[in-house]
Amino acid sequence: MTSSQENKQASSIGIFDSGLGGLTVLKDLATRFPHESFTYLGDIARLPYGNKSPETIKRYGLQILRFLKDANVKALIIACNSASTVFLGQNDFENIPLLNVIEPGSAAALRVSNGEPIAVLGTSATINSHAYEKTLKELNNNQKVIEKACPLFVSLVEEGIVGDPISFLIGERYLKDIRDQKIKTVILGCTHYPILRDDLKQILGDDVKLIESGEVLGERLHELFASGAISRAEKGQRFIRVCTTDITDHFEHLARNLMKPISIGPLERVIL
Repeated sequence: MTSSQENKQASSIGIFDSGLGGLTVLKDLATRFPHESFTYLGDIARLPYGNKSPETIKRYGLQILRFLKDANVKALIIACNSASTVFLGQNDFENIPLLNVIEPGSAAALRVSNGEPIAVLGTSATINSHAYEKTLKELNNNQKVIEKACPLFVSLVEEGIVGDPISFLIGERYLKDIRDQKIKTVILGCTHYPILRDDLKQILGDDVKLIESGEVLGERLHELFASGAISRAEKGQRFIRVCTTDITDHFEHLARNLMKPISIGPLERVIL
């Protein structure tokens, strides 16, 4: 039996993102759940999603969800914020639990903001959807929300330009108003953005609370395990499968750096 056949037979947690940013979620969840297996798909060939229409994003998302279902996953996670906006409110996909980042991220921000304003950073698609603002106001009608599109952050991460004068200057350009308003709770509404954490802290201040997708999704997975909606994996059968719709030496190198110290096998190229 080949390794890919073994992977398909074993039940894993499926994660997808528009690119490699979702590896920040994979790394966090793989650390929190050391016995669980994961199947990840990064749609690098069609990156970025943030400047595409909701109809196109949904079409891409459905193709990826079907791919992951065929890989025999027991839960599906939409790590991509842009894709989460078009699947918001959908709790399952063909009887498989479906998690997005927007609802748990909003709830986590409200818990720590103490009623103060909350800023949301995201791609153009995420910000234009106002999905976080709507969700936050559903949870607290009086909540003040400041939204800011930061589309170049994705390109910086995918090109590995982090902790660099260029990334700092672009961050300063985007975040000056948020810093000047002294907002201390900031939702990172894109899985690429945690990779820029040090730049963001330098601009916004060390005391800013950054709400990241991996942490809040970990809490939701705990709830699914506790409720019995999905079963826990048996010890000793774990695998981490990383698939992409395109592969270059640059992306392979970046993926391995993002996942350190967790090791992954060769990236698998898939055609949807």
